[in-house]
Parts: sequence; structure tokens; C-alpha cells
Amino acid sequence: MQGEVIVNEFLRDYFHTDWAAMTASDWLGLLMTFITLLMMVALYWYVFTPSNKERLEAMRHIPTEEDFANSRDEK
Repeated sequence: MQGEVIVNEFLRDYFHTDWAAMTASDWLGLLMTFITLLMMVALYWYVFTPSNKERLEAMRHIPTEEDFANSRDEK
């Protein structure tokens, strides 16, 4: 039990954030992190929703088709 209390105190001290001391750059970085997180969650939801499967499957060969078309144009 004593070891658990020491670990909890260590983690609380390690992850302590002094919100008042944060600069504008800190707040901007925090905001960008949360926006990126929300965008990733939205993208994962979009990709893994079964109703979007056919739409995404139709686009699966676009990169290779464009590369093939570009390689023919260069010759």
C-alpha cells in the first residue's frame, strides 16, 4: 500500500501542469493537439463506417492509375 501511494504522488507531481504559467505558444500547441485528435477521430470514423466502404473501395486504385498514366506520358 505504501508503494502505491509513493507511485501516485510521483505521477501527480510529474504530470502537474501550472496552467497560469502557460504562454501563448503553449496554448496554441495544446489547441492544435486537440484539433488534430478530433480530426483523427473523425477520419477514423469516416473510414471505418461500413456505409462508406464502397465509396472508398472505388478510389483504392487512383494512386497507381495516376502513376501508370504519368509514366506513359513521359515516354
